[in-house]
Amino acid sequence: MRAVYADRPSSTDPLSALRIGEQPEPAPSDADRVTVTVRAAALNHHDLWTLKGSGRSADRYPVILGGEASGVAEDGAEVVAGAMIVEPRWSHDPVRDPARTLLGEDLPGTFAEHVSVPRHSLAPKPAWLSHEEAACLSGTWLTAYRMLFTKSGLRPGETVLIQGAGGGVSTALIRLARAAGFRVWVTGRDPGRLAKAEAIGAHATFPVGPPLPEPVDAVMESVGRATWSHSLRSVRPGGTIVVTGATTGADANAHLSRVFWSELRIVGSTSGTLEEFQRLCQFMLHHDLRPDIAEVLPFPEARRGFERLLASSVFGKTVFTW
Repeated sequence: MRAVYADRPSSTDPLSALRIGEQPEPAPSDADRVTVTVRAAALNHHDLWTLKGSGRSADRYPVILGGEASGVAEDGAEVVAGAMIVEPRWSHDPVRDPARTLLGEDLPGTFAEHVSVPRHSLAPKPAWLSHEEAACLSGTWLTAYRMLFTKSGLRPGETVLIQGAGGGVSTALIRLARAAGFRVWVTGRDPGRLAKAEAIGAHATFPVGPPLPEPVDAVMESVGRATWSHSLRSVRPGGTIVVTGATTGADANAHLSRVFWSELRIVGSTSGTLEEFQRLCQFMLHHDLRPDIAEVLPFPEARRGFERLLASSVFGKTVFTW
């Protein structure tokens, strides 16, 4: 089958490891696994980290990339695949499964004509979304939903700061937070992307670094080194910083004195549960929310999408289709 994959790790030139070509078909389906014909799959920073070799030894390549997708199961049902892959007994609390993994990590990913997924991990595709839109849900939008509604402790009327304007998670956070009644502030370095953030729901936008007009109740942090100090300075005493990634790298300076003196809550958040996915879909339907898609590309043109992600020139999601 055709697939987009990394043939080796390359920390200095990740796109040199990107390949589009033939890869083995998934093993036949059984009682535990089902083969999904991929209709659309969304690009994430995790795919770029895999090309760079982050957390993966060289002997574990090649690997098919892709962590979330929408497609059709063998019985004709339209489904969404992705999120964290765990044993059924850990479905309510995925992070406690010591063998948890992601598609595109320890399992072949979704950037292929077919992907094999544990049957219990599949979710029905919302009928009111296209495959391209649904492909953004199981990783990106579910991550944003869990950050805001499970981890942050925010209440309507409180202020949330979203670090970084334009990425898939940040655009999902903006739309979800605005619909939930939070006051939404966003930072960024590109005035054009900040203007787009306001157009989709941000109440105010600011450059990264300078002090904000007032402390915020919670910060949504996925950028890492470039914004971490600003996140700590921006949150009120007793406030919460929810961390779901570090696209600019980790920051070794944790500023622990600020953490304990202001009694800050620093909370990790990764993906979500199928129950949260169902609540996310209900929330999106009620508020008429749809993912912001920057570009839909044919899989054979995947390199173009990776180039734009690497250059941080995307507002919203890049989606690949066959």
